[in-house]
Amino acid sequence: MFLNDIKPGPGARRNRKRVGRGIGSGVGKTAGRGHKGQRARSGGYHKVGFEGGQMPLQRRLPKRGFTPLWRDAIVEIRLSDLQKMKADTIDLAALKAEGFAPRHATGAKVMLSGVLSRKVTVKNIGVSKGARAVIEGAGGTIIDERPQPEPKAAAPKPAAGAKAAPAAGDKGAAKAKGADKAKGADKAKPGAKAEQPKRPEKKD
Repeated sequence: MFLNDIKPGPGARRNRKRVGRGIGSGVGKTAGRGHKGQRARSGGYHKVGFEGGQMPLQRRLPKRGFTPLWRDAIVEIRLSDLQKMKADTIDLAALKAEGFAPRHATGAKVMLSGVLSRKVTVKNIGVSKGARAVIEGAGGTIIDERPQPEPKAAAPKPAAGAKAAPAAGDKGAAKAKGADKAKGADKAKPGAKAEQPKRPEKKD
């Protein structure tokens, strides 16, 4: 058998339908489009998803979720992947070299999935709690030399006998209250009579 002897099976390849080539072909004149109407016009058919003017389905359904930009930056690695790898010291560079992580990956994390029976050293990549137990149970070690964030300093607690300092708003309220008291002291009391000027004495 030669390549020039190979032919497709009968009926596997059919001739293309040539429309608009005369009424004797069966698809002449209107070329299968019918008489008039939007579908008969050249370029007159509606766009995909168009529903005659009503709100289309893709706009009626609510939006949900989003696609994170960092989706492919952190790669999930299974224990079975570590079993397949040739390197004994596994870090991000080794994962990229053996094709278990893409080139643009910035980190990786080992997840509890699959079986690991050989001794490996996992360096500077994340490891889940379950995967850590399996790696250490197989005699492996986990080294993490990545810089860790500094813990936030706790706010000092006030002493038991110390009074809390008034806030800025409380100071302003106290000053306004004192000013109102001073104004009230200057005004005469409502029950007291005002002093009247003395009339001059008449001379006989």
